[in-house]
Amino acid sequence: MRELIFLALANHLPRLRASDRIRHILYALAGLKIEGRCLLWGPLTIRPIGGARNISIGRGTFINTNTRFGVPSAPVSIGRNVQVGPNVSFETVSHGLVYITGKGRGDTILPIIVEDEVWIGAGAIITGGVTIGKGAVVAAGAVVTKDVAPLTVVGGVPAKFIKSIK
Repeated sequence: MRELIFLALANHLPRLRASDRIRHILYALAGLKIEGRCLLWGPLTIRPIGGARNISIGRGTFINTNTRFGVPSAPVSIGRNVQVGPNVSFETVSHGLVYITGKGRGDTILPIIVEDEVWIGAGAIITGGVTIGKGAVVAAGAVVTKDVAPLTVVGGVPAKFIKSIK
């Protein structure tokens, strides 16, 4: 219940600079583990309800509008000074390709780790089991299905190495 109330309050604050300064506090009260001051523009979509406890966000991080977290049981850990563009999805749940009669495809639930100083472009999708290394860049619209090395740029569907960053 607490998550529902504070998540709704944070998501419905007006888009004003003053609101931006306190929104992270309301998200923390909803259950997100937030380390210090960060800028979360919201709204955040967290599925299922109760999943807020599976999200941790480091100090100095900026998360743009309409970010989605699919976190039923595996955590999403976002480091310090990370920049997340609008409409980014963090999806810890996936379904297999193997069909089993009477059971369907089953679920695979794996954590996501975003290390410090990463930039994730607009509309990117980060899937379960992925670690994005320190200082890496994920291009807009990329679908990240494998680990990203530190100080590299990846992009595409699925995301592939583009270049190293000095």
